[in-house]
Amino acid sequence: MHTFTVWAPTAKQVELVLREGDRPMQAAENGWWSLEVAEAGHGTDYAFKVDGGEPTPDPRSAWQPAGVHGWSRVHNSARFSWSDQDWRGKDVRGSVLYELHPGTFTAEGTFDAAIEHLPYLVDLGIDVVSLLPVAAFSGRHGWGYDGVHLYAVHEPYGGPDALQRFVDRCHALGLGVGLDVVYNHLGPSGNYLDRFGPYFTERHSTPWGPAVNLDDEGSDEVREWIIGNALRWFRDFHLDALRLDAVHALVDESPRHLLAELSDRTAELAGQLGRPLGLIAESDLNDPRMIEPVDQGGLGMTAQWSDDFHHSLRTLLTGDRSGYYGDFGSPEVLAKTLTRVFLHDGGYSSFRGKDWGRPVDPERHRGHSFLAYASNHDQVGNRALGDRLPLTEGQLAIAATFVLTGPFTPMIFMGEEWAASTPWRYFTDHDEPALAEAVRDGRRREFASHGWNAEDIPDPQDPATREASVLDWTELATAPHNHLLSWYRDLIALRRSEPDLTDDRLSAVQVQHDADGAWSVVARGNLRVVVNLGTETRSVPVDTHPRAIEVAFGPAVLEAESVHLPGHCVAVVRV
Repeated sequence: MHTFTVWAPTAKQVELVLREGDRPMQAAENGWWSLEVAEAGHGTDYAFKVDGGEPTPDPRSAWQPAGVHGWSRVHNSARFSWSDQDWRGKDVRGSVLYELHPGTFTAEGTFDAAIEHLPYLVDLGIDVVSLLPVAAFSGRHGWGYDGVHLYAVHEPYGGPDALQRFVDRCHALGLGVGLDVVYNHLGPSGNYLDRFGPYFTERHSTPWGPAVNLDDEGSDEVREWIIGNALRWFRDFHLDALRLDAVHALVDESPRHLLAELSDRTAELAGQLGRPLGLIAESDLNDPRMIEPVDQGGLGMTAQWSDDFHHSLRTLLTGDRSGYYGDFGSPEVLAKTLTRVFLHDGGYSSFRGKDWGRPVDPERHRGHSFLAYASNHDQVGNRALGDRLPLTEGQLAIAATFVLTGPFTPMIFMGEEWAASTPWRYFTDHDEPALAEAVRDGRRREFASHGWNAEDIPDPQDPATREASVLDWTELATAPHNHLLSWYRDLIALRRSEPDLTDDRLSAVQVQHDADGAWSVVARGNLRVVVNLGTETRSVPVDTHPRAIEVAFGPAVLEAESVHLPGHCVAVVRV
């Protein structure tokens, strides 16, 4: 027996479409319709007709085996036999996160194939696997940020059963699991929500068109559609954290912001489940209110991404000052983002053309509430060729050191740890010819405005673009990839063994550097992270006598009040 329900507040009639025929549904309160079907259950295919229209998938479909345009299928998540009864959860704050795209982590592009590599992540020292979006989207391959069935797991990845198997295996190995969810917009293909109700509003606009309706007529049910989705990932799939995409695009002028409501509801569920549940925000606002408690006027997020730290690190190492990197690139900026998180904290942002952000209070806000990274899917995939950091082996080691020894919660983008030679490009698989051409042309126009030749931009619709982005696991056994991988392992192990490196008091971090940006020293308790950023060998001064080298990438030599380092070399020393 199964009860079918759907919200269609303006409909005059709604029919449940089954293989055996159509059945009228019964109107209930607040625009809901329902029908109990005795012979239905797990595996039953169905759709809805609103006012005699075409059969349409369920807005809360848990399973889309025939793709985003096909019928929905009933999925009973309680059928899965979990083995993680002793799992007590994982607090994302201070954990080492690993950003993973299920479709390119392996050639097969499935959760079951990814399971085979989980012991590698454990050996690396990862605490939490952070999955890119898995909500069902158009075609077989894509990034996942154009999902349209938020409750369904993308079938080519293995569908809902495979995600449950993946999470269960992660927990058995001691790995937490996070998931990227996109509530600020939906994709262009397979989005039938407007047939059912006011899921979008013309009251606000976004880069993707009309905004998701969070504060207009009918918004109560839309907000519940979002919050119910988030809680379902925690409850039915045992996830440990959600990463909320571009929350600055969640336009909400209601008395209580959606994020604050989601925070409270998540905390309530965490209490019921007896384990921590994390909410990580991607925000362009540079506002610490994002991670402040709801009862103190904040939005209650567990943590948020720190793009300013990424930009300061990337520009210092690469010299790239184009676009939104323009205000970054100096050692002073890196020092500020290491100790105060945001560069733009109320001052002028040249890229935005106005003052931006609010300051972090180093006595109130903790470093583990902010994620640090040298790479992520955006900063690689949104480049014209999807190329990874163009740095020497030593510079890559330096970037990893700043991330993994800093006061923040570190995150690694898959393959970064071995300097993967494979790019990670923007790819799609839309069936509609007009949409495919629009995506292709839009990508080329975007980069043509930056001086690229259109023919040099990979075609997102070409299967070769996705194939080029698949990790090459054979690289792990060869130089120089295995050298950098050993460095990541050493740094993560040192981080776990040294309390000074997990002290997230921003006020306790001190940074010294020379005026020309040739060297930098970061004080972390009794440890000093000593970095030669230049190409020439030099002795880098430290504030007290160094006693021992804990780890070093390159031949480091202790001197009386300095550390002697070749170019592009880094060492963590004890004083």
